[in-house]
Amino acid sequence: MAKYTKEEILRIAKEENVRYIRLMFTDINSVIKSVEIPVKRLETALEGKVMFDGSSIEGFVRILEADMYLRPDLNTWMILSWEETSYGKVARLICDVYTPEGKPFQGDPRSNLKRVAARMEKLGFSTLNIGFEPEFFLFKLDEKGEPTLEFTDHGGYFDLSPIDGAGDCRRDIVLELERIGFTIEASHHEVANGQNEINFEFSNIVEACDNIQTFKLVTKNIARRHGLHATFMPKPVAKINGSGMHTNCSLADLEGKNAFYDPNDPMGLSLTCRKWITGILSHARGFCAITNPIVNSYKRLVPGYEAPCYISWSEHNRSVMVRIPATRGRTTRTEVRSVDAATNPYLAMAVLLASGLDGIENDMPLIGPVNENLFEKTPEERKALGVKNLPDNLYEAIKALGEDEVVKEALGSHIYNKFVELKKHEWDDFRTTVTEWEIKRYIKMM
Repeated sequence: MAKYTKEEILRIAKEENVRYIRLMFTDINSVIKSVEIPVKRLETALEGKVMFDGSSIEGFVRILEADMYLRPDLNTWMILSWEETSYGKVARLICDVYTPEGKPFQGDPRSNLKRVAARMEKLGFSTLNIGFEPEFFLFKLDEKGEPTLEFTDHGGYFDLSPIDGAGDCRRDIVLELERIGFTIEASHHEVANGQNEINFEFSNIVEACDNIQTFKLVTKNIARRHGLHATFMPKPVAKINGSGMHTNCSLADLEGKNAFYDPNDPMGLSLTCRKWITGILSHARGFCAITNPIVNSYKRLVPGYEAPCYISWSEHNRSVMVRIPATRGRTTRTEVRSVDAATNPYLAMAVLLASGLDGIENDMPLIGPVNENLFEKTPEERKALGVKNLPDNLYEAIKALGEDEVVKEALGSHIYNKFVELKKHEWDDFRTTVTEWEIKRYIKMM
């Protein structure tokens, strides 16, 4: 993405007839929030002087601590091309949230990620490069404009139009993303009916999280233009493949070289990479509530639909949680396959980074690869291989989170406590709801 100064932003806003600016940030639940200001207040915003009521945001602060300030990241300046209006253009700036005392707010996921990322340089790394692979479903809207569960198509993996009825919408999403500066690597129909994937170029850790939030915003807006609803819900329809967000990671050393590559290793993986994998696997149960944060996430993490259930890694095996793609050299990376797009990306990357760095910094005993199809193994056979399961549900994941001090520290006490509070309410609401399945199963039987 482009780099801007305050003066350049003011000039571009005037030349491009920008009339409104959206100051955006992300709450704990990964919902994008924004304060919209007229262009005459842009200079004030660029100085970090726009205030908002933090007590109205889920998981932020109490009423007595309401005042918060938005400090825009100038490098995130973007004119929202899909929102051009008759009165002028709309632009956005992604912001960090600050307290009235001028300190980063501990409950701001983006600021918290920067705090965790600061540990990298102390350990000899310049950044963590991230490549997300978000999957999503496209469903038709009803006559009232509400989403249905009616598929846009009945295509399958890599199918082509007219079987793939979402092709035009997906192509327009790609074109819009390219228009605002994304470099698209591939787009295609996924395995399930109505399921799609668009992959774009990797970025450094904070920018990658900004990009995935922008990607979701663009995807939903363009889908609506086509009379469709785009959802990143992990498992909207039972008994078909769910949607994940495979997360490709590679640490760069202080010279910018890939720290995961070793040409002298039989697998081309450095000791740093193997320690990183060990850290990820060792904390997988602890961070699962963050990377898979909703009740529905655990309907995806079941055997039989290509989603990983078992804490393991391999070079080629797709039944494992962490896979090593075949490319080597600059693109050597680990692919964490359990993550889904319901996650807050800033929180997800904070806990993944902290977990991987823990494996490196504390020299954990290496966990070896598993090159067998774990879906075909019995629980006893998996146990004999030393392979544990990911949590079966959100309640189990919340409990595991509370037992993992490394993950809790990566979140900070404010985010951890607010997150657990929100998720316990979510689980209790789900637990006490009588579902359609129960009615159909028991109403006549009992």
